[in-house]
Amino acid sequence: MGYKHDAIKGISWTSGIRVATRGFAFIKIAVLARVLSPSQFGIFGIATLILAFLEVLTETGINIFIVQSKKDLSHYINSAWVVSIIRGTVIAFAIILSAPFIASFFHTPNSLGIILFISIVPFIRGFINPSEALFQKKLRFNTEFWFRTAILLLDMTVSTTLAVLTHSVYSLVWGMIASSSLEVLLSFILLVPRPRFSIERAYFSEIFHNGKWVTASGFFNYLFHNADNIIVGRVLGTGALGVYQVAYSFSILPITEISDVFSRVTFPIFTQIAEDRRRLLRAFILVMVIITLLTVPFGVLLYFFPREIVMVVLGKKWLAAVSVLPILALFGTIRGISGSTSALFLAVGKQRYVTAVTFVSILGLIIPILPLVLRYGIVGAAISALIGSVVALPVMGYCCWKVFNETDKKS
Repeated sequence: MGYKHDAIKGISWTSGIRVATRGFAFIKIAVLARVLSPSQFGIFGIATLILAFLEVLTETGINIFIVQSKKDLSHYINSAWVVSIIRGTVIAFAIILSAPFIASFFHTPNSLGIILFISIVPFIRGFINPSEALFQKKLRFNTEFWFRTAILLLDMTVSTTLAVLTHSVYSLVWGMIASSSLEVLLSFILLVPRPRFSIERAYFSEIFHNGKWVTASGFFNYLFHNADNIIVGRVLGTGALGVYQVAYSFSILPITEISDVFSRVTFPIFTQIAEDRRRLLRAFILVMVIITLLTVPFGVLLYFFPREIVMVVLGKKWLAAVSVLPILALFGTIRGISGSTSALFLAVGKQRYVTAVTFVSILGLIIPILPLVLRYGIVGAAISALIGSVVALPVMGYCCWKVFNETDKKS
């Protein structure tokens, strides 16, 4: 069976999703950057840091497991939904309990209110129908395009409208609450099977057993993508954090979004051809070549024209971001090209390879970050992120070699 048609179709629709995502995000940030200050962005960044940390720390890997599994989703849907509800509730209470400590850690008592407010988001997300995984498993990317577009449009509309009217950072959280609520509603209206509150112990334990490497990988990935934010926020303050996070978004997201599109589409396709290693190798090389051809021009543009990009998109008060854009452009290009390896490793059941690569990346980032930030400010944070991505490349290459040369196909 050939998968080129499915791949092309999937990439087209998933690219549409990503274009819509980045388009809405571009409009959203462009509007908010002129209404809110870098310090307000930094305060919101602190709230999202703790939310993302707890979401990653409690990740079950159910979506990846459903895509990998040859069994029918109905075997797991009830247990998966109950796990999701419990997880969302635990995250919400953990945010509430840790809010005073987080505000104190970042020396920002004015962030306490928004940290408490954002605890509503994971609780709502916990009720999303796990059948969403069928978009990827069944390659229904056209349906997912309209599903995601509606959610993103509501987020952008609510957050920007409220920001313009109130000039309050809370508008960003209101956008998240509105979009999460819509996602829950649409997931039950449009997707089947629909779960009921029931736990089947065997499937419950299987979900957790298969998700342990995904949890570990997600935790390490969180540290790699957020350790620099944590250090910048702690050492340099919310103003610097806001500038760094916006610069990070504009420098790497256009590049890594390309990789994410291909990874999302190729993961289920790689899974289908995983037993034929020669065919898998040809497909993997083709994907790497295409990603490289698409990402390098973006990296070049961001590297050579950082000031022009900042002035056009963000305005004068964000000129401090110019110094970090070229470094983060290099970082984003490397991460974009190498990012497709995660889809390969997951497709052949080697979640531990993803964990190993991400762990090495973290070491490369964390070891030099504090002295670099103390000496060079947000530029030092960008340099440490670049170092982390470079030192992981040899490990990534070795894991790829093992995938295509091993005789034991079991993880």
